Amino acid sequence: MKEGVVMLRQLIGQLQELLDLYGSPPSSNNYLIQLQPPLPAPEEPSNHLRWCFPNFEDSSIEDSCDLVMTAGKSENLMMDPGKPPTAKRARKEQNRENVITTLTSTDMEQEIWKEFPEDLFEAVIARLPIDTFFKFQSVCRKWNSLLHSQSFSQQCAQVTQTLPWFYTITHENVNTGAMYDPALMKWNHPTVPALPTKLIVLPVASAGGLICFLDIGHRSFYVCNPLTRSFKELPARSVKVWSRIAVGMSLTGKSVSEGYQVLWVGCDGEYEVYDSLKNDWTRPGSMPSHIKIPLALNFRSQAVCIDSTLYFMRSDPDGVVSYDMVSGVWKQFIIPSPRHLSDHTLADCGGKLMLVGLLSKNAATCVCIWELQKMTLLWKEVDRMPNIWCLEFYGKHVRMTCLGNKGMLMLSLRSRQMNRLVAYNLSSREWLKVPGCVLPHGRKRQWIACGTAFHPCLTAIA
Repeated sequence: MKEGVVMLRQLIGQLQELLDLYGSPPSSNNYLIQLQPPLPAPEEPSNHLRWCFPNFEDSSIEDSCDLVMTAGKSENLMMDPGKPPTAKRARKEQNRENVITTLTSTDMEQEIWKEFPEDLFEAVIARLPIDTFFKFQSVCRKWNSLLHSQSFSQQCAQVTQTLPWFYTITHENVNTGAMYDPALMKWNHPTVPALPTKLIVLPVASAGGLICFLDIGHRSFYVCNPLTRSFKELPARSVKVWSRIAVGMSLTGKSVSEGYQVLWVGCDGEYEVYDSLKNDWTRPGSMPSHIKIPLALNFRSQAVCIDSTLYFMRSDPDGVVSYDMVSGVWKQFIIPSPRHLSDHTLADCGGKLMLVGLLSKNAATCVCIWELQKMTLLWKEVDRMPNIWCLEFYGKHVRMTCLGNKGMLMLSLRSRQMNRLVAYNLSSREWLKVPGCVLPHGRKRQWIACGTAFHPCLTAIA
């Protein structure tokens, strides 16, 4: 018994020596020992040969020898020591086999993807990040035509709206603008202008993925999807107002396909409403007598749309005026402003009216957030910028511009000595630093002049 065990161990030792000289680790679990010529590719350092010794005390020597002999039959391991090992196959043959295997797997993948459901394709694409869509848009005509597909529009409508993007105009690049994605913390610089016009146009409002632009002379309105460059110039207004105006925008239904409306109002009480379904401006009526005229509108504050109502900030008296786009009713709310407040603007947080502004006292300056209390019609402070951030403003004459007020704020804080961009999530109450806006292959930081927030939508048509 013991002699048989010793002989078997010697035999395994000889096989191990042969394996070390000519062999490679086993690639199959069907055999105890496997020997094959070394492959051209280098071995992985972690892939070592493992030997398994049978339990001789629980089985007979004959069974163990049968096990080793079975392994030897598969690869001719039981060879005479004087015989040379099996000759290596020519590399050309191995390459030919690899090519055949690759072609076979490629054909198989094509067959699999050929039967992939089309609606599942659209469902996956609709949930990809927006900038990813434009990378594979040039893959084929079929994918490029998704923007005009009704089924793809329905898939996009089912996707929950993410954080808004910000469309901004810089002093150095007025025509093309720059878009900021807060989720990826990335600036996108369009190479083609969103609007095919040589006029200087500024973003003043947005709704449903569309942005409303007004030329610097307050004469012409334009509506555009900055992602797809779907563009429309609105018809001329019936009322010629050359003074500054406040502009608001809202959806008629749940999406742009059901229509949208644009409202402009002047300090003298004149106003008009544009309906995209009628493609015309109308004058629904006149400003009620209980609203004080002239309206001292705060043009630094963009309008806020909650449900179907637009809110505008005014002063003298301090407060808010609102217009219901469905009923056509104007209302006025007298709301005292916090003391030492400047550069303030309205914002929307899930249907709640918010206020953001600079609070300055002596040499200290801080950015504060307030929420409107509906019962008392008073502003209640709910958050302020971290003190360590505010230390940078100490002793400086800081000005603030709000570049977006839809659930997410982007604030431009600047003085002679600094220029900072800060984002604030109204829902999570989180302060975030925004990277500088720098053109591709450039080093100079762009100065943001103005901007607006919009929810990116690939299927919105102006």
